[in-house]
Amino acid sequence: MTDDTKVTLKINGKEVTAERGTKLIEVAKESGVEVPHFCYHKKLSIPANCRMCMVEVKGAPKPLPSCYTEVAQDMEVFTNSEIAQKAQKGVMELLLINHPLDCPICDQGGMCDLQDLAVGYGSDRSRYIEAKRAVPDKNLGPLIRTVMTRCIHCTRCIRFATEVAGVPEMGATGRGEEMQVGTYVEKALESELSGNMIDLCPVGALCSKPYSFTGRPWEMEETPSIDVMDALGSHIKVYHRDGKVMRIDPRPCDEINEEWISDTARFSYDGLYNNRLTTPYIQEKGKLVSTGWDNAFEKIKTAVKKSKPEAIAGLSGKMLSAEDLFSFRAFMKDVLKTDHIDGRLGGQFLPTLEERNLYTFGNGVESIDESDFILLIGTDPKLEAPVLNARLRKATQRGVEVALLGTEVNLTYPITYLGNTPQILLSVIAGEHALSKKLQKAQKPMVILGAEACLGRVDGVSLLKTVQDLAEQYGITTKQWNGFNVLHQNPGSVTALDLGVFPQKEHLSQAPKDSAEIAKAAKKGALDLLVLYGDVNLPVADLRKAKTVIYIGTHSSVYAQMADIVLPVAAYTEKNALWVNTEGRIQEGKRAVMPPLQAKEDWKVFRALSGVLGAELPFNTQKQLRAQLEEVLPLYKERGVLTHAKGRLDHAGQLSDEPFKLPVTQFYKTNEVLQASSVMTQTQDLANARKEAQLQKKVG
Repeated sequence: MTDDTKVTLKINGKEVTAERGTKLIEVAKESGVEVPHFCYHKKLSIPANCRMCMVEVKGAPKPLPSCYTEVAQDMEVFTNSEIAQKAQKGVMELLLINHPLDCPICDQGGMCDLQDLAVGYGSDRSRYIEAKRAVPDKNLGPLIRTVMTRCIHCTRCIRFATEVAGVPEMGATGRGEEMQVGTYVEKALESELSGNMIDLCPVGALCSKPYSFTGRPWEMEETPSIDVMDALGSHIKVYHRDGKVMRIDPRPCDEINEEWISDTARFSYDGLYNNRLTTPYIQEKGKLVSTGWDNAFEKIKTAVKKSKPEAIAGLSGKMLSAEDLFSFRAFMKDVLKTDHIDGRLGGQFLPTLEERNLYTFGNGVESIDESDFILLIGTDPKLEAPVLNARLRKATQRGVEVALLGTEVNLTYPITYLGNTPQILLSVIAGEHALSKKLQKAQKPMVILGAEACLGRVDGVSLLKTVQDLAEQYGITTKQWNGFNVLHQNPGSVTALDLGVFPQKEHLSQAPKDSAEIAKAAKKGALDLLVLYGDVNLPVADLRKAKTVIYIGTHSSVYAQMADIVLPVAAYTEKNALWVNTEGRIQEGKRAVMPPLQAKEDWKVFRALSGVLGAELPFNTQKQLRAQLEEVLPLYKERGVLTHAKGRLDHAGQLSDEPFKLPVTQFYKTNEVLQASSVMTQTQDLANARKEAQLQKKVG
């Protein structure tokens, strides 16, 4: 019995089998034959307008574009025949007619598709004697630099903005030689994913403005890493030269970020060097004065001796790896003997590890591609995880309905707005809401809760239990399908839940304090010692009233400025570390550069300080630390895979009438690296001005 879904064909004399309906260019690539192309991209629609991928098909009267031509049974294709090569060289000659000869000063040089293909398919001389055309450059904002004379009209940027980003700002005006690509009205791009157009551009028409004229690809080293600007854990490449990060680009990973990264991931690297802490500091006469590590440690030792364990507390910030949080917890619990620690800065309810499915992203973000109905609760994925939002948009393009319960926001795709009170969920469970029938009809429904806006509420436990009841009633969670998802904003959130960096009674007789109670105790002057590990998003005026404040972090933020002792540590590009994303997936980021000057890797600071305090932590190397981490949590032995857990809540109180709040208001300023970045500051200022103009227009 033959398989009707498969066809057999020959490419350059080699017989291959392919799925019926597959494009020739894809089959050729899978069989090891590279076909030159510019406009084609596997994640975008196919316009077939560059004609660079022309191939000879036996029996066809003329060469055919392989990006648009589907395979057929017994088809014979030649990619390197005389006819195919003549067509490809003719197209290349036409493309180069108006292209400027500015490769020596073009930022795309060394990673330019046009440059590479011109070598293989171009002529060694030009027949064109007329003057080249010139096109004025467009101002697309502080992130993208344009040289539009180089544009070859592949329309990749237009298709990306319209299809993936969902912000149809890019387009083409004019016809023929007068055609120009740009924004219809000259203005800065509004998309949080706009930087991906730089990667898509096969020439140097769109370049990174912050990177311009700073380096060449052959001068740099490339290190694989993980993005920590949000909790999605996108795969990135960090380019560095002479110990400095020069550029960040995406690495393809279909399970998580496909081929995209957010603008915060791509352009914020200048924040790694602005306002950095590079040496320990101590507070003297109202000013921070630089000092050595030994002196800083002695000051801490003196402060610890004066402090009672019940009056010691610690708070951890957003941008922390598994090793960071493991060593911080061990330091606070085993060295300082306190239970007053919290990594839940939003005050989220924290299930135990056995209930890990209640605070991770179900079957992973890739499961969005299978879902046929999506309910968003208290989340704005466009600002919490822009790359995930692009995947949600892709789902709507195949007909999936997305409903939103929470603050109404623009998500770049159509939504069914339900309102802004969790009480609606009760009517859905009772079958009295229009949403009930939609969930009943769905085969693979999905719910996505925003961690900050949902679990940080006073009734967070009740809300979580209610959504779990909803999930069980309408088949959102079954033996075959898990559509229950929690979307976190920060890379350290899931790790803090996994490792128990929250109030747990182990050493003290009194009840351990959470972040809100720690802030209240500090405000009353009831804390002898407060350890702030990173920026913690709590009122500085309250925290500074603790008798001694130790700040351990990367940047000289307001928390560092009010601290008595400051210890500098490494940023995410400066250490080998395990990062846990919103799916609960453990991924490893490699160190690209060394920490600046006297800054140290985080775990080394805790280990050295524990020795000074006479209670050495039981690890001397990162390998030993990871071995202990994996012993406590065996699932951390798995790298890059999804882990599944089963658990449910059996207790809950009443749902509140309180409306959901916006989880993110300043997208480009959500952590200490972004706040230190001048590029992100310019971008946020533009976004704020645009928002203000829109409000005034509504009022007017």
